[in-house]
Amino acid sequence: MSNKPIFVATHPRACSTAFERVFMTQHDTLKCVHEPFGDAFYYGSERLSSRYEDNLAGREDSGFTQSTYRTILDRFQREASEGKRLLIKDMAYYLFPPEAAPASIAPSVGRVKRGVGTTEAVVNGTTNGTPKAPYPYDTDAEPNNPTVIPRDTLGNFHFTFLIRHPRSSIPSYYRCCVPPLDEVTGFYDFMPSEAGYDELRRLFDYLRSIGQVGPEIAEENPNRRSASNGVDLSNGVHSSNAVTNGIHASNGVLSNGDHSSNGVEVCVIDADDLLDNPAGIVEAFCKSTGIDFTPDMLEWSTEADQQQAEEAFSKWPGFHDDAMNSCDLKPRQHKKKFKSVEDEDTEWIEKYGEKGAKIIRQTVDANIADYEYLKQFAINV
Repeated sequence: MSNKPIFVATHPRACSTAFERVFMTQHDTLKCVHEPFGDAFYYGSERLSSRYEDNLAGREDSGFTQSTYRTILDRFQREASEGKRLLIKDMAYYLFPPEAAPASIAPSVGRVKRGVGTTEAVVNGTTNGTPKAPYPYDTDAEPNNPTVIPRDTLGNFHFTFLIRHPRSSIPSYYRCCVPPLDEVTGFYDFMPSEAGYDELRRLFDYLRSIGQVGPEIAEENPNRRSASNGVDLSNGVHSSNAVTNGIHASNGVLSNGDHSSNGVEVCVIDADDLLDNPAGIVEAFCKSTGIDFTPDMLEWSTEADQQQAEEAFSKWPGFHDDAMNSCDLKPRQHKKKFKSVEDEDTEWIEKYGEKGAKIIRQTVDANIADYEYLKQFAINV
């Protein structure tokens, strides 16, 4: 069983912080790290996002202008020195250039090109003391790697995945980026590129293609076929071909011939399954990742629990209020009721107006295929 740091890769508004709180209760054995890569993605000298590009004051107020991908990885080393296993929960898109731009390795963890046949190592996102400009980086890309993190570094983590249907996550994220909540979150525009499904799927497919994840599937339904063959897993969902760094994939599996058989289990959790059956899904996740499961993981009501949550979640105000104010994770009383497209559009128009509803619908529709593809692999208990 892998004892590597667990990396729960997800997208915004996937109930991931509530899921994280489950493991924050394990003070003696686990150290949770909450969404660290956003510091570099939004604010530092290697930032990939344009969200704060014209807002120097906002970047400085964040306190993370010195963050790079290297400083974040170094933080993991320090946290691990306590002897506890790390559980990192973060957005997959923080590891990718937005809008499916070609990726090259972040300067602080790679090497800057210095002419034909020469390179120069970069420390903390600078070269010769001069701050690196934002993306695109003057660094080399790794073949097929869609992220800005070297393959060898990705190999240090035990990756798992958490998803939620775009019909639920996208309206929730939109709400965080418009008045009145935007004054709390500091996210003043909704950016469809932050939906995160495309990046999550491309990360998933890349890790499978290099044998780091799969072919076995956690809590696999015996009626489904192994993930190693890359075909539809009989859930009635037909995936489209993925594209990663210009390399076309067949049914989501990159055709580079590098398929080892020693990866960790494919472990995908769907938030709706989690909310319907918290104990069952968490226990299955624990079994897949080598964590000891106990039912009391689903409760956090002590003052120490609350203080830990407030400290961890404070850097993203307004996004985690429900999880911060919770004290447990119980099965919801009624399964999520299906709504027609017409009902959804009517609800969104009432809340956000015609323009907002149109943006939400377009973003939802743009991400359903990636969600349904990943859903095929979800834990089934």
